[in-house]
Amino acid sequence: MGVKEQNTEEGRKQVAKRIKGLFEELKTDEIFSEVFDGNEAIGLTDKGLAYIAGELAKYSFLDASVDVKGMAYETIVSNTLKQEAGQFFTPRNIIRTMVEMLNPTERSRVLDPACGSGGFLVMVLDHVRKQIAKELYPNMEGPLLAEKFNSLEVNERVRKYAERCIYGFDFDPDLKKAARMNMVMTGDGHANIFHVNSLAYPNWEHPDEIKKINESIARSLKVMRDLETAYSNDARGKFDLVFTNPPFGAKVKVEQEIANQYFLSKYSDAPEVLFIEACYNFLKEGGKMAIVLPDGILGNPNTLPVREWILDKFKILASIDLAVEAFLPQVGVQASLLFLQKKTELERQLAQDSAEDYDVFMAIAEKLGKDRRGNPIYLRDEDGAEILFDIETKYLVRKKEGEIEVKKRKEKLRLLDDDLPKISEAYLRFLKGE
Repeated sequence: MGVKEQNTEEGRKQVAKRIKGLFEELKTDEIFSEVFDGNEAIGLTDKGLAYIAGELAKYSFLDASVDVKGMAYETIVSNTLKQEAGQFFTPRNIIRTMVEMLNPTERSRVLDPACGSGGFLVMVLDHVRKQIAKELYPNMEGPLLAEKFNSLEVNERVRKYAERCIYGFDFDPDLKKAARMNMVMTGDGHANIFHVNSLAYPNWEHPDEIKKINESIARSLKVMRDLETAYSNDARGKFDLVFTNPPFGAKVKVEQEIANQYFLSKYSDAPEVLFIEACYNFLKEGGKMAIVLPDGILGNPNTLPVREWILDKFKILASIDLAVEAFLPQVGVQASLLFLQKKTELERQLAQDSAEDYDVFMAIAEKLGKDRRGNPIYLRDEDGAEILFDIETKYLVRKKEGEIEVKKRKEKLRLLDDDLPKISEAYLRFLKGE
């Protein structure tokens, strides 16, 4: 917009007219039509709209990282989430750790059956985007490689990957829209975000949405030539990876008719328990899942049968105990991250015939980079003073003749006191036997 347009009444009218016109176009656009109902309208005054446009015009979001766009988007839509219903944002450092540890690739079909605004799916896309960029530009690194993350070649590969492999289910129709918009911002992988009760699948009361899911799975199987699991177009047994933070807590009730579909309902009808079995059903044999669970499931005596079921059905890959600050200030809950791999039928039989013996990675994240109010906490010395680290930063400079030069500058920066990046690195070393 023009620099001085918001200073006059006529200029503000022109700004508002352009923005409202673009919004009407978006609502009927092929990509965005499924994000909107079609009856939405911008209710701001011309003055308010021009002011916001002027403030946002200072920034470019096209090449912004997934962290910047994701944080901005989650701040905007946070009021959509119903925390009293057990729904809340999973912190980005927890999401990143879970994704890095299971390391999705361009061949991984991924599901979050309680996707909320799509945080896990967006992080998976970002993870795969970096892999694709490195494959296409193997001789580049640092800022030169980062500049290619949003190149046409990378974007097209990411878009195709998202269309065939990234799936999100959520019971809340508003969150479905929020997730679709989030995915559009990240890689246009919005088509496979569905409004569905994952615990009721495939016997839900909205058969049209179930049909859309099954048709999408059929297309994915065909494109991926996934012959091993192509015996049906049902979503169950089709996913290589599941990432999720299911709703949990006493306020979340599961209808008895739905709970009765699950073996584990004999021991508990808590949604977080039933989601473990639902995720098992969605995974392929050998597929892996990373799930956030309240510590009660892993430690309470009355949930022992649930743990025995998990040990029978899964190989435990890793367990990370989170500090109490993990989900504060949104909600206070003591939780852990559990990483599991679905056993094949042969593996289950062999385990029943003889005692299993394998290594499990375990860690405690005592520091998560924030306090109970959500304020950042930085590394400190023995006297309690924040430490300033000498960091060498590389950045790009464009010359007049169009050439790009990589330059370096030294900065003194604070670093978050967060154990999760170190735990993720330790797990990858553990996999290598180091």
